[in-house]
Amino acid sequence: MLSRCKVRDKSVLELPKTTIFNKRIPKEKFYENLQVGSEIKRFFVEQIKSIHWRNKIAPTTTNLAEGREVIEIEVFEIKLKTSLLDEEVLRQIDRNIPYHILFLLEYENKYQAWIPYKEASSGKMAFKVGRYYHTDWLDKDELPLKLEGLNMDVVYENFVYQIAGEALQALEDESLQDAVEKAEKVRELNRKIEQLKARIRKEKQFNVQVKLNTKLKKLKKELETQTNG
Repeated sequence: MLSRCKVRDKSVLELPKTTIFNKRIPKEKFYENLQVGSEIKRFFVEQIKSIHWRNKIAPTTTNLAEGREVIEIEVFEIKLKTSLLDEEVLRQIDRNIPYHILFLLEYENKYQAWIPYKEASSGKMAFKVGRYYHTDWLDKDELPLKLEGLNMDVVYENFVYQIAGEALQALEDESLQDAVEKAEKVRELNRKIEQLKARIRKEKQFNVQVKLNTKLKKLKKELETQTNG
């Protein structure tokens, strides 16, 4: 574990001072001496200037209660050389840190917040990293991030909802997992609908067009059911 560095608060987010960590992490730590492909190494070298571990949100640094699945939330600020960062870079970092991570990407004084849906796979210290959600490029004062909740699980869920925005909506009785699964179904249905539309436009035989249009109507009905219920 890296030791805490006692320096002034450089965090982008307004978090309790007790969470300040402010430790620079050499980016090489995430690919040196590890079985990492040359392409991912290239992404780290060409796309990243620096990585700072800004905050550690945990019951030991706040008045939050422990969560059932979330032990800590680390806030990593990544300064970029370009406005594009390959998602595999974040996945590589997530694979090496056994906690939940909120990423803040910075490029030319604009920021994006990124967070994955991280699901416990075998105990608290092992996770399956799912889809990443992120904001647009914003001024730091525009980032829609607030520390909300009474325990670590709820704080993490609220970060996911805040960052995902309209891409992730939950009904009152739905869990975050339910909302994520529903969003993935909607995403997959939209993908299939667009593919089917493209096939219909290219198809010359009328009888085949009729069959494809029947499939298209079924997919659209299923999409309507998912989005309305």
